[in-house]
This record gives sequence, structure tokens and C-alpha cells, in this order.
Amino acid sequence: MKHDEKNIFFHELIGLRARVIRAFNKSQEGLEGKIFWETERSLLIEKYEGGLARILKHEVLLELELPTGKKITVGGDYLFGDPIERAKRIKRVKWR
Repeated sequence: MKHDEKNIFFHELIGLRARVIRAFNKSQEGLEGKIFWETERSLLIEKYEGGLARILKHEVLLELELPTGKKITVGGDYLFGDPIERAKRIKRVKWR
């Protein structure tokens, strides 16, 4: 299954390019890089200028660049949980 805006919640985010559009922590706004690691509640981003930055998913609005080059905007609270748990949660909500 290819990445697209409709199924991004079912995929691993590791390796996607990301930019923080809005964040509770204003110093993280504008942060850009590749997603290096994903946990249930946070993303570790490898910044283009070097170094790593940890951001909390529920505190940010992200712009993700899909492998096709298309950019989508996603609220971090929708990315909460690991990919398997996200898929289960969306499936439960979708079928009710």
C-alpha cells in the first residue's frame, strides 16, 4: 500500500520529511528534517542543519512530504500511538 493522504495513519512515519508548522513550544515551529524514529507519543527528527530534535505528537501541526513528493498537513494528535495501534483505532471508529 502506497503512502497517501487517506492512509498515512496506517504507515510508519520513519524516513518521511517533516516540517513543524505550529507547536505549543514556539521554538519548535519551523523545525525541518527527516523523521528518524517514532514512539507512541513523540517523533525524533533529524534536522537538516544537524542534530536531533524530539517533538511531542499531540503538541504539533506537521507538514509531511510523502514519497511521491506530495505534501500533506496532519495534526500530531491524529498520529498518537504506534502505527499498529493507530490502524486499530481508526478501523474501530470507521466501522461504528
